[in-house]
Amino acid sequence: MTEPATAAAVGPSEEDPGPRRRRVTSLEVLCGLLVLALVGQQWIADQLDVPAIQTGATVFVAVCVQALPFLVVGVLISGAIAAFVSADLLRKVLPRRAALAVPVAGIAGVALPNCECAAIPVARRLIQQDVPASVAVTFLLAAPAVNPIVLVATAVAFPGEPRMVLARFLGSMMTAVVMGWVWARFGRMEWFAERALRRLPEPAGHRDRWGVFFETARQDLVDAGGFLVVGGLTAAVLNVVVPRSWVDTLGEQMLLGILVMAVLAVVLALCSEADAFVVASLSTMPLLPRLVFLVVGPAIDIKLFALQAGTLGRRFAVRFAPMTFAVAILSAVVVGIVLLP
Repeated sequence: MTEPATAAAVGPSEEDPGPRRRRVTSLEVLCGLLVLALVGQQWIADQLDVPAIQTGATVFVAVCVQALPFLVVGVLISGAIAAFVSADLLRKVLPRRAALAVPVAGIAGVALPNCECAAIPVARRLIQQDVPASVAVTFLLAAPAVNPIVLVATAVAFPGEPRMVLARFLGSMMTAVVMGWVWARFGRMEWFAERALRRLPEPAGHRDRWGVFFETARQDLVDAGGFLVVGGLTAAVLNVVVPRSWVDTLGEQMLLGILVMAVLAVVLALCSEADAFVVASLSTMPLLPRLVFLVVGPAIDIKLFALQAGTLGRRFAVRFAPMTFAVAILSAVVVGIVLLP
């Protein structure tokens, strides 16, 4: 009867995994890198004493410093909307006819600003509260692109070019409204995933709402801040690595410039509060291709496609993304031809 106890005392049983191996965390890696940077700071300074790298660093810091205040304000407003603004309010003020409700939803994007990442769960919430999908799609496209924060950021990034701000507003609004009407005519609810149609519980109580506010703002800041850093690095690389003659060639061939900037907007996946500062650094590029970048980016990019597929459903995303890409380019070109030189 005592043998099992003796065996357990001698060594670990089959259920006991034994001592766990300690894992290195990201904090320890960061501390190690900081120590290496301090030890080798003179060598690093000597290696970075290159005009091209200094120019790139200047561009990177300028883009991030200019865009960060707008990004912070944007995520705070996004958190407040998620916590304190009920989608029922928007549903009650919308006209019953989709042809009229879609433009109203576009205008609501001005009053209820969101970054493009935060607009996707808001659109899902609208659908879950029986708001027409065409209205939710319009809001999804309008809120990140026509809200005051983005427009002010665009005005700061393009000083002395008020037409650029107006052109971005009109191009993005046209994209949102046209896509809303297209969805009202051809969209199908079965394209949405089941999870996108399941109702979510409202925050219960004042304390829960503040918890939702802080958590949403924190998550949006972490996500958008990472994209801002990537965008700043991209702007720095483009200004240093890409020969100026290439940019001049894109400027001379307008059609090629428009297509390249549209594809870049999809691939770079910048935050709408920061993209104007990145594209403004390409000062030799004509305004029309840069407008295409600003209209396409908040409408559809790689990260938005992934978020739409995960939140609203893959069948929705594979139909919505290509059509949005084409409508955004066309809207930007039409508006740019009219307003920009």
